[in-house]
Amino acid sequence: MNKRGSGILLHITSLPSPYGIGDLGPWAYKYAGFLAQTKQSFWQVLPLCPINPAYGNSPYSSISAFAGNALFISPDLLIEEGLLTREENEGKPPFPDERCDYGSVIPYKETLFEKVYQKFRATRKGQDDFEAFCSSRSDWLDDFSLFAVIKRRFQGRIWNRWPKELRDRKRESLHAVEEECHEALEKEKFLQYLFDKQWHSLKAYCNRNGIQLFGDLSIYVSFDSADAWANPHIFKLDEEKRPLFVSGVPPDYFSKTGQLWGNPVYQWDKLRETAFDWWIKRMAHHLRLFDAVRIDHFRGLVAYWEVPAGEKTALNGRWVEAPVEDFFKALFGRFSHLPIIAEDLGLITPDVKEALHRLGFPGMKVLLFAFGEDHPMHPYLPHAYERNCVVYTGTHDNNTARGWFEREASPDEKRRLFRYLGRAVPVEEIHWELIRLAMMSVAKTAIFPMQDILGLGEEGRVNRPATTWGNWEWRLLPDQITPTVSTKLLEMTETYGRG
Repeated sequence: MNKRGSGILLHITSLPSPYGIGDLGPWAYKYAGFLAQTKQSFWQVLPLCPINPAYGNSPYSSISAFAGNALFISPDLLIEEGLLTREENEGKPPFPDERCDYGSVIPYKETLFEKVYQKFRATRKGQDDFEAFCSSRSDWLDDFSLFAVIKRRFQGRIWNRWPKELRDRKRESLHAVEEECHEALEKEKFLQYLFDKQWHSLKAYCNRNGIQLFGDLSIYVSFDSADAWANPHIFKLDEEKRPLFVSGVPPDYFSKTGQLWGNPVYQWDKLRETAFDWWIKRMAHHLRLFDAVRIDHFRGLVAYWEVPAGEKTALNGRWVEAPVEDFFKALFGRFSHLPIIAEDLGLITPDVKEALHRLGFPGMKVLLFAFGEDHPMHPYLPHAYERNCVVYTGTHDNNTARGWFEREASPDEKRRLFRYLGRAVPVEEIHWELIRLAMMSVAKTAIFPMQDILGLGEEGRVNRPATTWGNWEWRLLPDQITPTVSTKLLEMTETYGRG
């Protein structure tokens, strides 16, 4: 991250594949080849954790902050490794190419994984590596597998509604589950082993080709998660293990009533008593997965918006200070190098800016926010950037650049954009002109959603904040990466010294 470079934001779900969802197979390597060919330095992805259809398939609402999404396991790589035959992989549903078909993908891959696990169980091929993985990840893997198996036993019921002895993790009750469900527990761990193996193979390939992987660490975890179940003492819960307060943000660009995320908020005093042990394990895990980590909602590590549980909106919340100094002192004491990007969008107060400056982490600049007011020193205008920042045309929460221009930008915003560019620009060129502004800026790092590289309109949008359904479905089509697109991106990357 110390050199001038650029990269692309594309989540694994959005990769092409014949299996209804992007995965870690051949197209992930082809895409890495496209990044290397165009001299990109970074590939940014969203959280890799398991998704839950009950929560709209969002990677930010997961049953684990540590586990990987088994849907990313590539059937093609399983065939290459001899864990699956082509015959066993026949008869897949007719998946659409242009979107993630979660409703069909999940049962299809569950059937596939059962075949793979039963073959492993019969042959024990790779047993030593599997056992080494389980041992090295036991601090989260054991709880995750227990959580997943018990949750399935109770038809997906939230963990604080399980029988009290399981809700409260009574040792004898957990031991009984371990005895009764040994095979199901091992299967959960085996899928995590396969995910980990395929992910690190892709990461090694990217690194060999000069591409660093940027991950995304959501500051909060879901209440309905192995993390909250196994560590209730670090969250603000009542005696019945119900949240007392939940997370959110006050009214902002995205919502007039704020955003009510609903995650449990931390008991930072309890975390401090353990020298922030849980957070240190979480950071260590992410630094194994990625070359750099974007902390989503970084400002919550300085002060966070907590809302009484039961509120319908985030309006009636309050700011609560977090022990940012002690927290990062503990992290720097554990890690010699902390390659962190701070997501500092939204309402950023002076204390957050001061903490960022003191810690030296780069913040984010979003070009789509730069033209909303007539302010010549707006912090998101390129001439106002400091070097130590990451500039984006937009993020996964925004419309695409073209979609913004066509559907959201006011006449005044368009006028200010044209004035800044020095000329009026037709809609089909807007994405490249915004990319050019980011590329030529002093910002050390520039990242672009793949949809902006392709010039897609609103149909390419990934997520609409404050909505639950119909998100996280967009996928890249193989023929969209044309020689024209590759040449244009390469030329711009070289022109502005980011190759």
